[in-house]
Amino acid sequence: MTATTVKRAVVIGSGHYLPERCVENSEFTATLDTSDEWIVSRSGIERRHFAAEGENTSHLAIHAARAALEQAGIKAEDLDSIIVATSTPDMTFPAVATMVQAEIGAHKAYAYDMQAVCAGFIYALANANALIVSGQAQRVMVIGAETFSRIMDWTDRGTAVLFGDGAGALILEAQDGDGSTEDRGILSTDLNADGRYRDILYVDGGVSSTATAGCLRMQGKEVFRHAIEKLAQTADTALEKAGLGSDDIDWIVPHQANIRIIQGTARKLNLPMSKVIVTVQNHGNTSAASIPLALSVGVANGQIKRGDLIVSEAIGGGLAWGAVVLRW
Repeated sequence: MTATTVKRAVVIGSGHYLPERCVENSEFTATLDTSDEWIVSRSGIERRHFAAEGENTSHLAIHAARAALEQAGIKAEDLDSIIVATSTPDMTFPAVATMVQAEIGAHKAYAYDMQAVCAGFIYALANANALIVSGQAQRVMVIGAETFSRIMDWTDRGTAVLFGDGAGALILEAQDGDGSTEDRGILSTDLNADGRYRDILYVDGGVSSTATAGCLRMQGKEVFRHAIEKLAQTADTALEKAGLGSDDIDWIVPHQANIRIIQGTARKLNLPMSKVIVTVQNHGNTSAASIPLALSVGVANGQIKRGDLIVSEAIGGGLAWGAVVLRW
């Protein structure tokens, strides 16, 4: 009797990039009624990075892509697809992914963007997994890249201090597994959305509405109320789909929006903070870039190792939320 084999989307490389300019909380005190203590106590954020003038989302994505290729030890021409998760593209079109494809020389790869705001990277990972499992791609690069500094209202202390710019990338490769929970690669995904709550986190501009980029608007208390419940729920659902439980988790790598949301979600999953990768203090909320940034930093710091079971979850405007369970 022959053993059953299944296709798994296995991470073979990761990389990230942060713009050179690092902005400490103290920079906001001159223009806003705020303080370092106020920002840290409410969000856990101590600093964030802002893109330079003329430095676009595609530039950040390209740096992260090259770092991931180097770690994976493959060439850009080995990629079949590039997916970029972003809400802050360089232009309305073409897609940021096509700019990355051209610049790194991934001439064989089809390329496109996905937009699910802070949940974008989770949606993109699920999409990449589907491409690989269905045989439509052997190697997929998934990038989260954002320049949220371009859509901030600098007079709004409730949002201006929370967001930053950056990019992170993973390369997924089709590999055979035996279908067990010990397989490396993506073991399950769970995606959700509820457009009834679109008014609690949105940008007040757009191509067909105002013909402007607009600024980010958020009802912080309402977002917080939804976040912990929905993040814990989607993580539990993804674990159940994979046939695993919270005791099996080596690392939670959550969307880095707010330390209190991260702590609250860990409590609901009955996991100590020692099992959570936290980068929000140094990056702020980088939307779709936050999870791949945290994953890449976790690898670089020697925390995430081959064989570790990771749960990543995120929630963002839409509302859109979801989780991925993967073995590194």
